[in-house]
Amino acid sequence: MSVVTASAVKELRELSGAGMMDAKKALEETNGDMEAAVDLLRAKGLATAAKKSSRTAAEGLVGVAVEGTKGTAVEVNSQTDFVAKNEQFQDFVRSVTDVALGLNANDSEAILAAAYPGGGTVQEKLTENIATIGENQVIRRAASLSVSNGRVVSYVHNAATSGMGGIGVLVALESEADAAVLDGLGKQLAMHIAAAFPLSLDESGLDADTLERERGIAREKASESGKPADIVEKMVEGAVKKFAKENALLSQLFVMDGKTAIADVVAAAGKEAGKPIVLKDYVRFQLGEGIEKEVSDFAAEVAAAVGA
Repeated sequence: MSVVTASAVKELRELSGAGMMDAKKALEETNGDMEAAVDLLRAKGLATAAKKSSRTAAEGLVGVAVEGTKGTAVEVNSQTDFVAKNEQFQDFVRSVTDVALGLNANDSEAILAAAYPGGGTVQEKLTENIATIGENQVIRRAASLSVSNGRVVSYVHNAATSGMGGIGVLVALESEADAAVLDGLGKQLAMHIAAAFPLSLDESGLDADTLERERGIAREKASESGKPADIVEKMVEGAVKKFAKENALLSQLFVMDGKTAIADVVAAAGKEAGKPIVLKDYVRFQLGEGIEKEVSDFAAEVAAAVGA
């Protein structure tokens, strides 16, 4: 059995919401495998579904910019939150986002090679910033959306300043409806996306590995019911369908009323506008999403509990 450290218990508790001793036991049973421990806790009903947002560590800012039928989101990381509040860093993120919008960029390499406003390349400006600010920075990712007719609408949650903050969302609406109508609808949808964290636009876009993992968790739960195998399989498939419905944007219930599917919200808006509206795609960037945390020293009682 591998040694369970205080930092591992802390990380698992943050990922799963489980209690200290439940987290410690799960790590012991899975030989320290964090993902397997989360699955075990969920199968036992001791944890909720782990979201990608659970593992956020990098500081910096997410910048968004839109121009009518196109929009771009860019994540620029720094080592500390202090730098994210620095005006020089914020100006850099704003300029980089505008450059990315002009390029319709979907990767950081293209942005780094592009001309920076005022001279040189983005890479050269980034290198200069690192030298003058005294902290490492990186353009981590970028994504762009566009429509032939309609609007791309942006929203920033936990804004540090205009157009940048902790979560940046883009919503692409294809339609001939009035721009003001699309902007209003797009803002509401973007706020929903920021809060609800959909994993794909529709159920067909959900990652196959993610669904298989959910199926395994559901099967372990259902097998404890003592029901016949055919009933267990129906329970499993029902659980997977529920997961898919709750994590695909178009089938999620609108956070503003808690009862209407997003697909129906969009359809109703189109009917009222007298022009069909299609939610073509979205982007949701959360600062540090998917980056492993650097776990700090944990409280003394946790260290005592795990014997570290």
